[in-house]
Amino acid sequence: MNDWNQQIIKEFRANGGKVGGSFEGVPLLLLITTGAKSGQKRINPLTYLLDDERLFVFAAYGGSPTNPDWYHNLVAHPQVSVELGTEQFEATAVLIEGEERDQIYARETQVHPGAAEYEKKTTRKIPVVELVRRNSSC
Repeated sequence: MNDWNQQIIKEFRANGGKVGGSFEGVPLLLLITTGAKSGQKRINPLTYLLDDERLFVFAAYGGSPTNPDWYHNLVAHPQVSVELGTEQFEATAVLIEGEERDQIYARETQVHPGAAEYEKKTTRKIPVVELVRRNSSC
């Protein structure tokens, strides 16, 4: 998986945020977190939802029974960096819960139908995280 992610990151950066293959036309960003245990920087390519001025990512992990490592990292260290296209900015990760979480995840399943499949494959509630820019609005 790490080599696969490295290829996506390399292609993302070489093409101004565009990636081909199975991610052709899929909105991707790079989320840079600080490792919860290691303290080292970690980079993960993620799909996202831009809803009005708000930017969301989803800890779906393909419908796995556990949350992805990047989610644990941002819970421990909510100050993150984001690469969106050719833009880079600092953000604070904010967990969205309750009815608002459900509404945003429902919107995600409308835009990206695969998200509904992930939800069906797991018993956990897939976390929704807003990436709030620290220096300006999205």
